[in-house]
Amino acid sequence: MEAQTTTRFPNLPAMVFLAILLSLRASSAAAISSDTINNGGNITDGETLVSAGGSFTLGFFSPSGVPAKRYLGIWFTASPDAICWVANRDTPLSNTTSGALVIGTTGILHLLDGSGQAAWSSNTTRSTPAMAQLLDTGNLVVREQSSGSDSILWQSFDHPSNTLLAGMRLGKNPQTGAEWSLTSWRAPNDPSPGDCRRVMDTKGLPDCVSWQGNVKKYRTGPWNGLWFSGVPEMASYSELFSNLVIVRADEIAYIFNATADAPFSRLVLSEVGVLQRLAWDPASRVWNTFAQAPRDVCDDYAMCGAFGLCNVNTASTLFCSCVAGFSPVNAAQWSMRESEGGCRRNVPLECGNGTTTDGFMVVKGVKLPDTDNTTVDMSATLDECRARCFTNCSCVAYAAADIRAGGGAGSGCVMWMNYIVDVRYVDKGQDLYVRLAKSEFAKEKRMGVARIVLPILASLLALTAAVLYIIWICRLRGQRRSNNMQKKEILGYLNTSNELGDENLELPFVSFGDIITATNNFSEANMLGQGGFGKVYKGMLDENKEVAIKRLGQGSGQGAEEFRNEVVLIAKLQHRNLVRLLGCCIHGDEKLLIYEYLPNKSLDSFIFDAASKKVLDWPTRFKIIKGISRGLLYLHRDSRLTIIHRDLKPSNILLDADMSPKISDFGMARIFGGNQHEANTNRVVGTYGYMSPEYAMDGAFSVKSDTYSFGVILLEIISGSKISLTHITDFPNLLAYAWSLWKEGKAMNLVDSSFVGSCSPNEAFRCIHIGLLCVQDNPNSRPLMSSVVFMLENETIALSVPKQPVYLSQRYFEAQETGENTSSSMNNMSMTVLEAR
Repeated sequence: MEAQTTTRFPNLPAMVFLAILLSLRASSAAAISSDTINNGGNITDGETLVSAGGSFTLGFFSPSGVPAKRYLGIWFTASPDAICWVANRDTPLSNTTSGALVIGTTGILHLLDGSGQAAWSSNTTRSTPAMAQLLDTGNLVVREQSSGSDSILWQSFDHPSNTLLAGMRLGKNPQTGAEWSLTSWRAPNDPSPGDCRRVMDTKGLPDCVSWQGNVKKYRTGPWNGLWFSGVPEMASYSELFSNLVIVRADEIAYIFNATADAPFSRLVLSEVGVLQRLAWDPASRVWNTFAQAPRDVCDDYAMCGAFGLCNVNTASTLFCSCVAGFSPVNAAQWSMRESEGGCRRNVPLECGNGTTTDGFMVVKGVKLPDTDNTTVDMSATLDECRARCFTNCSCVAYAAADIRAGGGAGSGCVMWMNYIVDVRYVDKGQDLYVRLAKSEFAKEKRMGVARIVLPILASLLALTAAVLYIIWICRLRGQRRSNNMQKKEILGYLNTSNELGDENLELPFVSFGDIITATNNFSEANMLGQGGFGKVYKGMLDENKEVAIKRLGQGSGQGAEEFRNEVVLIAKLQHRNLVRLLGCCIHGDEKLLIYEYLPNKSLDSFIFDAASKKVLDWPTRFKIIKGISRGLLYLHRDSRLTIIHRDLKPSNILLDADMSPKISDFGMARIFGGNQHEANTNRVVGTYGYMSPEYAMDGAFSVKSDTYSFGVILLEIISGSKISLTHITDFPNLLAYAWSLWKEGKAMNLVDSSFVGSCSPNEAFRCIHIGLLCVQDNPNSRPLMSSVVFMLENETIALSVPKQPVYLSQRYFEAQETGENTSSSMNNMSMTVLEAR
């Protein structure tokens, strides 16, 4: 950071300066706005600049326990202890003098103390008036004050302290030598520059390196197009942060940017050289650690020396080994866990006079070596890279520079000359091709045979022991035979459909006796609820696991096909917004399903109950809406099977302890084949009001049928009213009422008064709009659930104009959930064998 220290305020006699300093506080109010210091203005100790969005604050502070020293810095407004930039790191002000930040007429920022000395200055000189502004990114910028000028004369982002924020650069300008790097604090309460630095190494491929003094301590591994090769976990938080490495003639730099919904994040270099990625949790008001480096002993630079490999997951306490074809330089030191000396070749290379019989052995899943001693060609293919290394006797290894192309093999060429160093195994690591003499491959082949034969011999010995064990275990089989036969009966009863293939289900079997014990013999005190399908009981299975047990009634109408659907589908589906099946049981005529216990029961018990609906504020309702949409998207597109639920309604949406929704009751679900888009049935099942018109009248169903049901539920969540809308007599149902309000431009009148205070008008209006799109008459007009999820997650996406939905006759919505077969007509169209539930 450029600074002028312990120098007199430029171009002002001491007496004049003191007079100006005395007037600073009186004039500052006129010279600054909340985030800006205008030309000639200032802020003094005790005053602050706050960015327009309120995210960052600039002002004076004293580190914890050091009140005698004052610094000018920038911090997170929500977390004042999280200092992300310090101006006068080397020259703190005394707390007995009044500090001031002034912007001069030439555009220079001066940090002044009460004696007329400049503790720090920016290095910008401009003849035109300038102003300083704190942006909502945490960047303090100096720009021309002329109207509309975006020309930045100076910015704090070009002079980092120990923190990298979103949008900042870590790198250098190869043309000018300018560098953007992090320097640690000397101590937790001392912002002066410490011994640790974080820089971008631009030799070879871009690589972030940590130094302590003149000692290289850690490197991320080179950038491979998606992440730094030694930090594959960067991909795991791609939903929160995007990572970018810029490579241009005037700039080689790493930048991360936060997504729209991501929390505040910062990369901080600690006093001991540990780099941490921290994310702010506004609920608990703490900084959570997402990642840190170094992570373990294998992250220590050159831990295993040249041609050494470090593996932190080895069972041995010796983490280092040599690349195949190499041995420790000093075996005695390696036995004492001193492996820095590295490894040397067992057999010299056979390269010279333009000919060679050498070959390359692949080392899989590693962080690529230090690229200081490499040549790089991003335009070459991997095959071309091999050929070039083969003809260069100094080349000892090569690898792909970019893993994004080349049909999975990668593209670009990086070749190491003479040695490789700092290699370790990592998840999602890259392939490194190491040069070996031809004779080494024969040894490797013999070793490969040994690696095959020895496990076989060990297996034979284990098999002998296993025979004795099997003799004993067979005695237990008789005791379990009855249970196994019952389990086979269940599997035969399920009669797995062709869509599911011949795969074996990992079906959890629970004995009827265990269920009797868990439910206290189906005690009324354990009953959670009941419906047309039967009753649901709360129970306690082994290890104090709370479960919900559905006992299907013999007259429930949920027969063999529905029971099979429940077991097979839920057992094969895994998603956070689908209920989880824990087991099942058949005992005589009894059919029972065991689910995870969800303490908040079903959605309808909240949104339609006058007292309980107040528990669901708008953020919670919006979370539920998005969760249901994601669950449906998984059923329709993201699971291995394409599944139509056919009976989606609030009573089939269960809520866990965090009010996260889980779709349940798959008894009526249907599976589509790979090329199937719709189907017809003469047995229409479902619940009136939630069935789409084409399904209710013609028996035609598709993924758009579930979209219709989702639209109805969405409008019910917004309005707090059932689809039947019995409390408003002027409209046949909720869809008619919602459409009327929409056409009159009064859509927000649909919002339930119980959560108006917490409601986001834009989000609620958008949900109403999406709900009306989902309940359109023509299935082709309704959006797919993938589009619904996208529309809910992205407020800037324009929505199409909905068409008027069909209003089914009032009498159909008043039908009870009895499971009885009915037959009716609607608009002169026959409804064949309707089953209301």
